[in-house]
Amino acid sequence: MKTNDELIKELLTPEEQKELHAYVEREVKKYKWGGARKNSGRKPVDESKVLKFTKRLTEKEKQFIDYARAHNINYDDLMQG
Repeated sequence: MKTNDELIKELLTPEEQKELHAYVEREVKKYKWGGARKNSGRKPVDESKVLKFTKRLTEKEKQFIDYARAHNINYDDLMQG
């Protein structure tokens, strides 16, 4: 039993080996999926603005958050005391 790499080294010249490896790299790039790729239409996202999780709120909690936002209440000050 021989591996593909052993057969390539045994049967091809160094120039042919380089050409084969370059061809394989080009083919792999064609079918690579996932992630933000060049020209994929996905905009880069600022990590500081990404929500990591969401919480479900009761109606009363939602009203409090809306009230606090409307009246510019500083949450940090509220949590201190």
